[in-house]
Amino acid sequence: MPALPQNRLKRALAAGQKQIGFWLTLASPNATEIAATAGFDWLLIDMEHSPNDFADIIHHLRAAEGGTAEPVVRIPWNEPVVVKRLLDIGVRSLMFPYVQTVEEARRAVAATRYPPAGIRGVAGTTRATAYGRVKDYAKIAGGEICVVVQAETQKAIDAAADIARVDGVDCVFIGPNDLSASMDRMGNTGAPEVQSAIAQGLANIKAGGKAAGILEFKEEPAKKYLAAGFQMIAVGGDGGMLARGTEAMARGYKL
Repeated sequence: MPALPQNRLKRALAAGQKQIGFWLTLASPNATEIAATAGFDWLLIDMEHSPNDFADIIHHLRAAEGGTAEPVVRIPWNEPVVVKRLLDIGVRSLMFPYVQTVEEARRAVAATRYPPAGIRGVAGTTRATAYGRVKDYAKIAGGEICVVVQAETQKAIDAAADIARVDGVDCVFIGPNDLSASMDRMGNTGAPEVQSAIAQGLANIKAGGKAAGILEFKEEPAKKYLAAGFQMIAVGGDGGMLARGTEAMARGYKL
């Protein structure tokens, strides 16, 4: 009978290890397959700002098999029915956008746990259970599910320590783009007040005893975030790399 694989990302975050990730927005399992074997620790498969649907996610999961990277699916919203369906198809690491309060963080965790710890519905022959072949799946699944919640407003930054203390939250991930927009600094994540909020968020998350995450696609500031204490950081993405790479290539031939 198959065993439930260990979630290396969940364990690494708990152990204080840095985890380098790559953001996937093109809804291409081929891109997922390429990135999964590139040496990253995790991949973000986006459902919030990408056209991925449930059937697409299965293809991404299969494409990532055999790679070094744990697939993390960002759901469209903190919605338990979406979470239930993703867990049943084999997702075990989820990112919840726009979590601003302790209660919202608790709801996120509850959606990933079976009763009495949560509200996840029980189904026996799902892909997650290897179609009923994983012994005692319902009893052990929670230990391998990684919950990442996003702090994307000043309100969330202020509450980050308490959000981090919620049992079952593995990482609080700051979203600098939405944070800057909420501070009336749209597109200017380097603005001093935005950077101050990010630093405050990092301190609050660490005070809450959990890993802090962020995305930064430029190498120098990304390394500064790592040095400051962020553990889970996305350092690039498929859409951006293809766009900037093709632009540079085209310019090189238009002399």
